[in-house]
Amino acid sequence: MRLIQFVGESGESCLGCVLESQVANITAVEPDFGDVCLAFHAARAAGTRLDEFLRPHVETARQRELLDYAELLKAGRVLAPISEPALARLLVSGTGLTHLGSAQQRDTMHAKTTPESGPPKTDSQKMFDWGVAGGRPAEGVRGTAPEWFYKGDGRILRGPGQPLEIPAFAEDGGEEPELVGIYMVDLRGVPCRVGFAQGNEWSDHRTEKLNYLYLAPSKLRTCSIGPELVTDFAFEDVTLRCRVMRNGRELYHSGELRSGERNMCHSLANMEDHHFKYPQHRQPGDIHVHYFGTSRLSFPGRTWSYEDGDEVEVSVDGLGAPLRNPVQRVVRDDRPVRVERG
Repeated sequence: MRLIQFVGESGESCLGCVLESQVANITAVEPDFGDVCLAFHAARAAGTRLDEFLRPHVETARQRELLDYAELLKAGRVLAPISEPALARLLVSGTGLTHLGSAQQRDTMHAKTTPESGPPKTDSQKMFDWGVAGGRPAEGVRGTAPEWFYKGDGRILRGPGQPLEIPAFAEDGGEEPELVGIYMVDLRGVPCRVGFAQGNEWSDHRTEKLNYLYLAPSKLRTCSIGPELVTDFAFEDVTLRCRVMRNGRELYHSGELRSGERNMCHSLANMEDHHFKYPQHRQPGDIHVHYFGTSRLSFPGRTWSYEDGDEVEVSVDGLGAPLRNPVQRVVRDDRPVRVERG
């Protein structure tokens, strides 16, 4: 099932199901379901999965109100497919060095070569090797922990058409086309995978390259997901593509990027276990948006930098309409923040 969140004619939050070129407006037939979060908790209370719970409502909406999907996207009415509820938290995080092609680029960024000893093995390469050796454990066994990083809360999450910012203090902006898992913790504290979306885990690779210990602050940037949340997506062997457009001209094309478990050194179950093993990640009602890494970035080979108005497009086979976001350089006073006594 392909779910979207969008703005209704009167400005209200709506939940929809994509049916090819049209959208069934679920909220029009069931006003209590204005977003994915509300529908999820209703499904759990009914003892069923989200897609099974929504199926009869989608069939009713199909007969009552169908909207043009392309028009919703063009009008900027499609939002990120998940949002932070009033009385819970949304945590955005990610897992790196998960893909079989990812270690080489990261290793190049952090390598230090001396004439006497040659290039020593970087921490990135060590962690990748650990993942290859122990990232796909047998069922019931805890495997090697992957790299994990924090990006922010629901305020940094962007939907289609919303800008990805390069702050005034940043060295650069950098695309990271990835699969994204969307999870909700039910009222009993059980984490549930609601589905997957395509995402752009926007980062600052120049800052990261200065020193590996700057990785954490380089991740504190806006990021995007959507337009769709797909509940029955097969996380097996997936093709992604990324393009950067400037003034209508293609500046960068990633070519085919491979993702999914077949192309990763960590299994999905292992990555999920190491995220949700922490009790603070199993708080009832909370939402988790988790990026699963990528195999290739434009940064190591590009001779250009992102400019205001560039557009980044991420497309993933099986995850619906492409995710497009403009780049916005934030121009404002960047003097040091002065903290006052309270």
